[in-house]
Amino acid sequence: MPHARIIAARHWLLACNLTLFAIGAAAPASRAAPCMFAELGEGRVSDIVDARSFRLSDGREVRLAGLEAPPDEYLAAAVEALGALLRDRDIVLRGDDDAPDRYGRQRAFAFLTGGDQPVQIGLLKAGAVLRGLDLADRDCAASLGLAEDEARTARRGLWNIRTVIKNAESPDDILARAGLFTVVEGKVLSVRQTGTTTYLNFARSWTRGFAVIIPKRMMAVLEGAGIDVKSLANRQVRVRGWIEAQAGPRLELTQAAQIEILSGSDR
Repeated sequence: MPHARIIAARHWLLACNLTLFAIGAAAPASRAAPCMFAELGEGRVSDIVDARSFRLSDGREVRLAGLEAPPDEYLAAAVEALGALLRDRDIVLRGDDDAPDRYGRQRAFAFLTGGDQPVQIGLLKAGAVLRGLDLADRDCAASLGLAEDEARTARRGLWNIRTVIKNAESPDDILARAGLFTVVEGKVLSVRQTGTTTYLNFARSWTRGFAVIIPKRMMAVLEGAGIDVKSLANRQVRVRGWIEAQAGPRLELTQAAQIEILSGSDR
């Protein structure tokens, strides 16, 4: 990693740790926090596995729901930030399903014992990780989105690095993220329908430029979320998801939480 990026990573790691310390030391609020699902168990954190996973002293591995890891060059700092908050701490796990994922991990929200705010909120507010897309509960998902918004607006943590959000006008840069969770921002130049699929095109070259794919089944979902797809032409939007490599970089919408309309916003 270039020297400038090392300095930047250290700078945001310090900011992360200071924010996480404040969150961990704060007294529980009287009002119940969002994401307060049924209790799935408790334990002591013994090891940090990666930027969003840890292992308990009884051997269970937990994957924090609602989060995605930052780009590779900031992973080490994100892992260290998670360790600063959780290592050797007692936690309570909450969630809507205790079934393990395909890797045997328990997907859950983690709360420091005695606290009423999920660790996920703290990590997002610190700018240590990205908001993910694996939440069905709208109120919980909205709270995670607000936490990320706070960090981004304050340029806290990874949001102090401007290249975290990819520019829709740089398709080669986006294509390099094929198969990876990525946040992209840009102006929709056109909205086109081909068969049962709608495309948001961010370049005049439909084949090589970045485009968002919207399957027919998603049109009603977006409409229900108050998003008129046809009105998105010439508007600035932010999208997130996994990049697919076709003739040009593509990102498919499978839920409304993947797209944010930014026209009129200063962010």
